[in-house]
Amino acid sequence: MLLSAGKVKRNDEYQQTRFLLLLSNIQAVHILAEADKGSSCGDSSRITTVVSSDLSSVGNECSLTSYTESPGGNRYYIPSSVGDLAIPFTNQVFESFDKGYKFYKDYGRLGGFSVRKATEKRDDDDDKTILLKHFVCSREGFNDPKDYSVNKVVKRRRTASQRCGCKAKMVLKYMVGGQYFVLSFIELHNHPLASETGRQFLRVNREMNINLRNIVFDSSKVKIGCSRSFSFEKELAGGYSNVGATLRDFRNFNRDLKAFVGEKDGQMLIDKFKVNQENSQSFYFAYDVDSVGHITKLFWADPIGRRNFEVYGDAVSFDATFDTNKYNMIFAPFTGVDKHEKCVTFAACLLSQESIEDYTWAFNQFVKAMGRNPVVIITDQCAAMKVAIPASFSSKNGLIASKHRLCMWHIIQKFPVKLGNHLCKETDFMEKMKKYIWSSNLEIHEFEEGWEAIIKEFKLEGNKWLSDMYAIRSSWIPAYFRDEPMFGLLRTTSRSESENFFFGQFHKQGDNLCEFWIRFQTAMERQRNETARLDHESKCTTPTTISTWYIEDAAADLLHVQYFTDIKKK
Repeated sequence: MLLSAGKVKRNDEYQQTRFLLLLSNIQAVHILAEADKGSSCGDSSRITTVVSSDLSSVGNECSLTSYTESPGGNRYYIPSSVGDLAIPFTNQVFESFDKGYKFYKDYGRLGGFSVRKATEKRDDDDDKTILLKHFVCSREGFNDPKDYSVNKVVKRRRTASQRCGCKAKMVLKYMVGGQYFVLSFIELHNHPLASETGRQFLRVNREMNINLRNIVFDSSKVKIGCSRSFSFEKELAGGYSNVGATLRDFRNFNRDLKAFVGEKDGQMLIDKFKVNQENSQSFYFAYDVDSVGHITKLFWADPIGRRNFEVYGDAVSFDATFDTNKYNMIFAPFTGVDKHEKCVTFAACLLSQESIEDYTWAFNQFVKAMGRNPVVIITDQCAAMKVAIPASFSSKNGLIASKHRLCMWHIIQKFPVKLGNHLCKETDFMEKMKKYIWSSNLEIHEFEEGWEAIIKEFKLEGNKWLSDMYAIRSSWIPAYFRDEPMFGLLRTTSRSESENFFFGQFHKQGDNLCEFWIRFQTAMERQRNETARLDHESKCTTPTTISTWYIEDAAADLLHVQYFTDIKKK
């Protein structure tokens, strides 16, 4: 008998007794006979038991694997690293079917093979009662042969079959009283068993339990994919073998989750909105569908967003440049600026088209949800919006009509496209232009004189796009609306850029509507948590004064930290 170094040896008497018991099992002998049927080589009385050292596993770790060699020279393997109490035996009794199944699964987990359920027989009078059940090695049987024609081009998957006709199994039989006993147990496998380092990949040792499922689901909320979430879980668990699943299991669960949602995502989202409205009457939403029931327009505003509009809603930015789901619907948030000079989202909508009809519908829903028009509505250059805004934010129903202004950030983004990278990035053209574009302290004539001087300096008198932008200057140059409450929405390039980056951290184009909503909620949680942090710091801190004047101390106590800091700078 050959032994691997460093492994504990079972005594010879135990090995011989156990092997004789195996041979006394008629089914085990039948397996050996069937495997060697037709074989004439070898002495029929020669049966060898060997404990081999498998040095091919990762890290050169040895795996103790005992096998028997039949008269025909075939090898049959026995799990040798399983404690005696974990090995099933004939007539063993279990209190229930599930306990018997779990016992055999645990045996396979320790022994190095996976288990699956096979043939069963149920009671004719009570279909729920299982009278006989076979639990087999996962490599039992053979795959059905594929009938591929030589002349037919067939796209085939690159898969390898694990089935090799293994006969190892345990059969449970029903007993009166609901118990089960082992009717038959075959221990021999016709294939090598998994090594110690390979057992983590067995299906019996892999399970996407509730904790792992939550990791995949929660990671998706912040745009973390399966690969990164699996790596993170590996670090928490202390190694790949401790995770309890593989990267493929993570990806398969994510795939199955999306398949479960399927094309029901629209109805599931509407149902979620209805539940939100039942829980809080302040939650407002509206939607429209096409002739086949697909959502074409969707608007929502939660209670916090509506309260924020009451306080910070004089100036509202509407950005329809996001394209963030698999249906190519436009995501457009209604955004303002709070007392911390941070972006705050009042409401949002999903639109299937950038049309006058869709924008008019969204703007009307916004007014209906908020109860009034904003003083100023800021958008990008869009012909459809230019028509929809006057019609929606008008003076009807006794409301004050909104003023329409263009977002400077979107216009500035077009300068390199319209004028070329060389002029905008390799000269001081943009630096000089921004001095006049961004300043809200200039008089109108000062801006116009500065613009004309720059145009002449760089010989751009004949540029049509610049001429068009100058013609509508009263819609986007701060010098023309110095007294209007823009609250930083037009005076800083970072405002729209910040919103684009913020939502880009959570949304991606392949999302279905349910995934989109989950990520949107996560984005709102982060935004509102940041507001809560700034509120706390503002209440618990006092701005530093730089003089001994009483008026500065009084202002520091009265004004918000951000406003006080801005006033000091000015």
